[in-house]
Amino acid sequence: MSTTGIVLNTRRPVLAEAVELVSSMRFAISMLTIIAIASMIGTVLTQNQPMPNYVNQFGPFWFDVFNKLGLYAVYSAWWFLLILVFLIISTSLCIVRNAPKMIKDMRSWRENVRETSLRNFHHKSEWSAPLARADLARQSAARLADAGYAAKIVEKDHATLVAARKGAANKFGYIFAHSSIIIILVGGMLDSDIPIQFQEWFLGKKPFVGGGLISQIPAENRLSLSNPTYRGNTLIPEGQSSDIAIIPRPDGALLQPLPFTIELKRFIIDFYSTGMPKLFASEVVIRDHETGKTFPATIKVNEPLIYKGVAVYQSSFEDGGTKLKMLAWPMSGTDTASFAMNGEVNASTPLARGGEQYTVEWSGFRPFNVENTAGNQDARAVTRGQSLNEQFAVTLDKHSGSAGKNANNKDLKNVGPSVQYKLRDKTGQAREYQNYMQPVTVDGAEVFLAGVRASPGDPFSYLRIPSDQAHTVKEWMRLRAALADPALRELAAERYARRAMPAASNTPAATLARQLQESSSKSLAIFAGDGKPGGYVAVSRFLEKIPAAEQEKAADIFMKILNGTLWELWQAAREKDGLARMEGDENQARFLQLATNALSDSFFYGAPVYLQLDEFVEVKASVLQVTRSPGKAVVYLGCVFLVLGVFAMFYIRERRLWIWVRGGEDGGPAHALMAMSTQRKTLDFEHEFNDLKAKLAQLA
Repeated sequence: MSTTGIVLNTRRPVLAEAVELVSSMRFAISMLTIIAIASMIGTVLTQNQPMPNYVNQFGPFWFDVFNKLGLYAVYSAWWFLLILVFLIISTSLCIVRNAPKMIKDMRSWRENVRETSLRNFHHKSEWSAPLARADLARQSAARLADAGYAAKIVEKDHATLVAARKGAANKFGYIFAHSSIIIILVGGMLDSDIPIQFQEWFLGKKPFVGGGLISQIPAENRLSLSNPTYRGNTLIPEGQSSDIAIIPRPDGALLQPLPFTIELKRFIIDFYSTGMPKLFASEVVIRDHETGKTFPATIKVNEPLIYKGVAVYQSSFEDGGTKLKMLAWPMSGTDTASFAMNGEVNASTPLARGGEQYTVEWSGFRPFNVENTAGNQDARAVTRGQSLNEQFAVTLDKHSGSAGKNANNKDLKNVGPSVQYKLRDKTGQAREYQNYMQPVTVDGAEVFLAGVRASPGDPFSYLRIPSDQAHTVKEWMRLRAALADPALRELAAERYARRAMPAASNTPAATLARQLQESSSKSLAIFAGDGKPGGYVAVSRFLEKIPAAEQEKAADIFMKILNGTLWELWQAAREKDGLARMEGDENQARFLQLATNALSDSFFYGAPVYLQLDEFVEVKASVLQVTRSPGKAVVYLGCVFLVLGVFAMFYIRERRLWIWVRGGEDGGPAHALMAMSTQRKTLDFEHEFNDLKAKLAQLA
């Protein structure tokens, strides 16, 4: 029995100390600090993104470390939710420990004071009145009641005490403020990921990984219609409908059925004068599954549709399957003929070229592209180990965000439609491309932009194909094919040598002409690559073999021969196609220079064809966010409590006042001693004390 008593006595202090720690202010502040740090991480680090994005951003090692810490979904991480639970427990214990004392103190009159203790108050006053003790006490209490005080008269030994109080509701500030924290946290947890995680842990729900028809996805990947809380997205093309929301998970997605069907009749988008989106809205028809009732509605940004406890927000917009008609231009060999290719956004098209099989995956279409084409893009960033023109990729800004801040930017221009796609080879490797339909004016010259990148996390780098006089890519494609034709290169070299040395009739001159022809032919062969990467990289490798002292002079001679021979190559290609020879002028010289740069860059383009957008039939799709938030009303209630608590703590001042009345027997005067106290001594309190002192003394 004594042993049991010893055990109980040792356990009781430990439990008491644990409760004391959890309910202490330092523990609550520690929890709030951790929550603040986690919230900063969740703000800086974009949450709930596809895992490959994080791998590309941090690398395999740190990706795994951050993933184990749950930093990619901080607000649903187990440790974050555990901190919230501890904070709720801590705040609840604070209320349980302190609220009864505060309520008791609010109801208390503190009538057990003594005259000697009242004389020790800083704010005190004394006076005498020709009244009986009871009369003076009653009149003082009445005067205090007129001033807004609640008063109580207590008889003491040979004295009467008037105890008064005002602003006792100040204590409710503490109770309301702490209660609001609990209510807001509970409301937030109701709208958190906990209900879905509970279903994954205990009800066998699993995220779906892969693709296929929604109707064929099994029940284990679907949540119940009675799921209390969720936040998902649904993408609906024009003319189609949906009754399923997709809830993204770290390793897949869950399907959430809705109690109604949303049919998108029309998607509306309005633009600023700069071409940036200003307003987008969805005209929909809602059909209730339970009653069969249908009604139209318009969902705008910040103007959601709320029906049956489900809020439908206009989130964004996507392509709904735009029909594309492309022209495919060969990027290798001597073929110059283009061929038609049809595609549809979010679908794929097979492509056979040069004995190889490819798949074109159409990933996006944009009818408007507002770009900043200002700045100097003369510097060419195509060097060995780099992709195409990275400087221009940085300068050419994507349209995103608010257009208001750029309203006065004269360099913003709508450069027309663009198409985005991935070209995947038979091994599964893919590069992503973005091609503009219309030529864009850059540095005073019209060029067709053909973007390419090897990784989704990289910016697009652009091949700039010069536009010819007919605003097409035909002339550049003709020159590209001619560069790959050894016979045309020999003809161009012969013509260049004959044009450079027209009177080479004697033996020495003929020898020089022959040498010039050989040099011209070799320069074209080096630039063409002949199975290896050519362009300026090949020229640079060739010049590195020359002694350093002679490289600058050799480079100048080489480029003069190359430019002259390329001109003859272009003319020979035109004659082969039955076209007249070009007259050399400044415009044609500029075109040839841009064409030469593009030819050099094309060796890094990495595609067998250049796909040029010819026609399109746009199909828009609306992305709607669908949420059920039962905790929203709870959070609003918590906010009301927080406002009331802050108001009570800062704007309601508790004041206590006592008047000790003695004497007044046998017709003599009664003597009154007044003392007053408050939690915060302010200038207003001083004025109130002086005012009450004067009014109560008037009873004399």
